[in-house]
This record gives sequence, structure tokens and C-alpha cells, in this order.
Amino acid sequence: MKKILILTAGFDDGHNAAARNLRDAIELLDEDARAEIFDLFADGRGAFSTLFHKTCLSLAQYAPILWNGLRAVPDETAAMERQFGGFARMHDPLEKILLETQPDCVVSTSPAYGHLIQRIFRSHRERPFRLVTVITESLAASPAWFRAPGDYFCVANETVADSLRVGGVPEAKIKPLGFPVSPEFARPKTDLPGPTVNAPRRVLYLVHSGKKKTGKAVDRLLEQSDVHVTVVAGRDAELKAKLSDRVRGEEKRVQILGWTNQLPELLRAHHVVIAKAGLAVHEAIAARCPIIVNHFDTSQEEANARLVEKSGIGAVVEKNREAAEMVEQAFDNRAEIWNDWRRNLRKISRPDAALRIAELVLGEIENDRPARKVARLFDAAPERVMRSTPKINGSHPQMLLCDFHIHTNYSDGKLSVPEIIDFYGERGFDCICITDHLADPRRLLGRISELANLTLGPDQVEEYFTVIERERQRAWRRYQMLVMTGIEFNKDGYTSKTSAHLLGIDLKAPVDAALDIPETIAKIHEQGGLAVASHPHIMKSEWGKNTLYLWENQEKFAPLLDAWEIANRNNIFNDIGLKRLPFIANSDFHKPKHIYSWKTLIHCQKDAEAIKDCVRRNEHVAITLYRDFAAAPGKSLRHSFDSQITPPNLFQERLPLVGRAAVETKLPAE
Repeated sequence: MKKILILTAGFDDGHNAAARNLRDAIELLDEDARAEIFDLFADGRGAFSTLFHKTCLSLAQYAPILWNGLRAVPDETAAMERQFGGFARMHDPLEKILLETQPDCVVSTSPAYGHLIQRIFRSHRERPFRLVTVITESLAASPAWFRAPGDYFCVANETVADSLRVGGVPEAKIKPLGFPVSPEFARPKTDLPGPTVNAPRRVLYLVHSGKKKTGKAVDRLLEQSDVHVTVVAGRDAELKAKLSDRVRGEEKRVQILGWTNQLPELLRAHHVVIAKAGLAVHEAIAARCPIIVNHFDTSQEEANARLVEKSGIGAVVEKNREAAEMVEQAFDNRAEIWNDWRRNLRKISRPDAALRIAELVLGEIENDRPARKVARLFDAAPERVMRSTPKINGSHPQMLLCDFHIHTNYSDGKLSVPEIIDFYGERGFDCICITDHLADPRRLLGRISELANLTLGPDQVEEYFTVIERERQRAWRRYQMLVMTGIEFNKDGYTSKTSAHLLGIDLKAPVDAALDIPETIAKIHEQGGLAVASHPHIMKSEWGKNTLYLWENQEKFAPLLDAWEIANRNNIFNDIGLKRLPFIANSDFHKPKHIYSWKTLIHCQKDAEAIKDCVRRNEHVAITLYRDFAAAPGKSLRHSFDSQITPPNLFQERLPLVGRAAVETKLPAE
């Protein structure tokens, strides 16, 4: 197994996005590669690290001039320590990680790590892994990025590359491969044709700032009769509702979206995007979509805005109302300005940058491997903890740890779909089903929940299925974990006895939320899915409205349902067992602490059809309280350095089921 450690620092979106995208690209290119992301500043040294991390984020947002001074770190490591205050305290945790994991290659997306690694190996003859630094600057890299030695420095463009050349970095070490945006941008797709006389000008508006004036900005855009607007309002349910009311009657020309995970597709389907000068600049470049920057806060965002102007790929405006004027100018005279922007984008766009950097990393590992077989990190290194992930033979029955009731931030969960995949995969789960809420639009409570972004919106359902399918493939490739797509159908009335929640498990396509419950169950079964009664009895350990309609009418629904939740999070519904109804147990996961709850154990082949068959027949099904003994309550599972626990899942093989799921420990504090 090829082992790559990706080091990041979550002070802005650029570092973390680059790290995530590189991890995905590496594992897309090589099934034998395992890339892990580690943020030393977020997880390294308890209270100091938390304070340091929050301070940097606050400086970047509220004191950009001071933050700019911190980012422009002087050349010497000693000066870096004085600037960052306590920088040296990061030395020991990183040394421990490198010692225990023995990576083949380290990729850094932050300038700090090169200097830390230089200190760690100051007394050693050579560094026993390759080091690739991915510089996330847009125009010029401060010396902090390249004064510490490394094997390669990957940069976004030739302008940044020139700053490295001036700084004395050898040409052979400079790789202008582009900013590593999501590999999704590299999917083959023809550019959106330029605007013509009879075709609408499609404008994408990403709302990040100036929300109070967003409505007026949209009004000004709509004053141009040939402009169609898509507004992404994010998680701001109030803003989305206000905008929807404001553009009532203009639905053919305006689409108001909430949070979305489909930005690559949206950018490639629009002629121009209006956005803040953050990560969206690099994504617009990858999608070859001209950008109008309407706001920037930090020095990095200012550099991104300057890149837009210098490269001639869009414009920068000071106020929202000027954005509409710029759109009009761009499309005047047969879209002369817009065509210039698009030509310039084609010159600098590198949508496959993450894949190219991943190829560089994997190539270095291949070239370096023969020599590394005798190299060790330290003279007295303990037994290495990284072992190859075993190949799972799905043809043999085995005990499978399952959770069929999980919510993401598509409804009222805290984690995104990719974060859920990693969260459960790292804990050794065998099968999960993501089941975000979908409300019945005929019911008042359903409409209120949708407006509050507590459930999937009708315009998000197809995207939801697409994203889970993409992550399903990654989950199997990375963790050998089965992922099913599901929905929790909310049929909420004004009382508990008129309310029902129904899980549709392993759905292949959307189901109309307005169907009655028997019709919904029939549609689930047509797709080969499971229909399960969710928390059907009185909940005693969790706050929330009871949903008792299915239980009160069990004579009608028991013949139709495949199973009933006998346990939901920390609730046990004994009456399900007394009635001898088929059962499963789920966490009803909304936030990380909910992992410590009831789960389902199924003994069968690791195959979706075999699992569903066991549930339907209710054979070889058991329940267990999941307790994670590897990490102390309230601590990070992966990086608990304060208690000197080695990260148990960093490149490590899956833990056996015995002891992993059944060990009782105290629940983590709120």
C-alpha cells in the first residue's frame, strides 16, 4: 500500500480544499494508494491549538492587514516561531505522527510544515520520504513557502512560479500544475456555447456577503430581459425564502437554490458567475466560467481578485449593484468582453490540476520505493503501525456492522456526505444508508421544514442521489464499505398520533414526497428497497416529537413494512420485540456524538441484496450498542495526542468486530 500523508492548516478554505481534492485524486488514480489528511493546528495540542486556530481565523476575517503580516513570514524558521507564537510546540506531535505512520510521501498545503519537518530532521542524515509542497497563493509566494527544503513545489500559475525562481528555487523543483480543485472539474464536458441573440445569458450568483442587498442586485440583473439568474443562497433559509417571494412571477428566469454540492456542474452551465474572491475564483478558472468578484476580505482573497483582473478572466466591482452593470457590459457588442474573458480562461484553466499533482506524488513514490525498503525514520523506531488493508471477500458470510439511518447537511445533519463517508469508514462500518429528510409538501409542517432548510428541497433530490452515488464508489474503494441511498419520508401532522416517519433504504431513484404512505411503500418496493418504520414508539431518552401513526395503525402497516426500528439512538422500543415484528437498530445520526448509540449487526455476505434479504426475513439480525474504546469521550478519534494515543485509523487496517462495537464505555459529554 502506498501511503501519503497530506498536511493542512484550516485557516482558510484554500488549504483544506487543496488537501481534500488531492486525497480524492490520489485514490482515484491508484486503488493501492491511501491518503490521509491531518491538520496539526486543529488537532495537535489541546487548548493552545484551538486558541491558535481560532485566532488565525479571526485575524483573517476581521484584521486582514495584520493577518497579511503574519502570512508574509520572514525567511528564517526562528522568525516564524516568533511570528506564530508557540510554533515549536507543534514539533513533537508531528514527529510522533511521522514516526508512527512512516509515510512514503508527505504533501503539505501550508508553509509551516516544511519548516517543522526541517527541524525534525535537522539531526538526521536524510528525510526518508518525499516532500511535495502545494502552494495555494494566487500571485506570489512568500519565502515561508520555499525556504524549507522540499522535493517539489506545485504552484497555481506561472506568476507564482516566477516568485519561486526569483527566490532561488531550482527550476526542476517548480511544477506549475494549477490549483487543485475537485477532480469533478476534470470530467470531460464541452464548454457552454457563447451567448447568442436568441439565447439567454445565464448568470450564477453565489451569495457569500452583502446578503441584505442581494435582492436589489437580483432585481438589477433581471432588468436585462435576456438574463436568466441562478442564485445559490447557501444555508440561509431566511434569505432563500425572501428571495423566492421577491422573484415570484419570474420563475422562468430565476432559480433560487439553497446549499448545493454541485458547484462544478453549475459553473459549467452558466456564462458568468458573481462571487466572493475565495475558492470560487479557482473553481471558476477550472470551469472556464468568467467571474465578477463582488467582495473580498483577506489578503488571500485580495490576491485572488487581483489575479482575476491581471489574467483578464473577469472583473472586480466594489458594490453589488455594479455587478449587474458589468454583466451588461460583458454581453454588449456581441459579447465582445465576455469572449475575451473566455479566451483568456482557456489559456490558464487547468481543471485536472489535482490529478496532475496526484500523478507527481504517486510517481515519486514509485521512483523512491527501491531505496526506501531499508530506510527507517529513526534508529529506534517501534513496530510500524501501518499494514495493508485486507482484501474483503464478499462471497463469504461475515458479521457486518450497519447503520441505516443517517442525516447529512442536505437536511438537518452537521456533516456533509463526504464527511459522513470518512466518519463511518474510519470506524470500520460495513454498510450505511444515508437517509435525509424529505417532507410531504401537502402538509403545513412539511412546507415549514423545507423553508427552514431542515429537509431536502425538491430541487435538491436529484443532486442528492448523484452525490451519494459518487461517494458510494469512493467508500468502497477506500474503506470497503457499502453505501446505500435512502430517504426519511416525513409525514408530520399536528399530533404524534397523526405523524409518521418512514425510511426508504437502498433507493435507486427519487420517490414523490406527496404520495400517501401505502403508495410510498409500494414505490420503495418497486426499486427493491426496504420500507422501515422510523422511531415508531414513544422516545424517552431524546427530545423530539413522537411519530406514532404507524404504530397506532400497525394492523394496516405491519404487512407492508419490511422492518421496524426496535432501537433509535439511545431508545429501546420493547413493544416491537413483544409483538415479534422484524427489526433493525439505528443511530438516527445528526452529529458526531450520535455515533455512540444502537446499531444493527447482520451475519451475511457483504452485499446489498444479501443484507436486505436478511432484514426482510429477520434472520441473522442482532443489535449492539456501539462504543468506541480507542478514543476518550470528547476527544478526537484520529489524533488524540494529549493522552498520547497513536491515531488508530491513520493508514491502519480495520479493527476486528469483537471489541470494536460491543465494548461498553461512558457516553461522551454534551
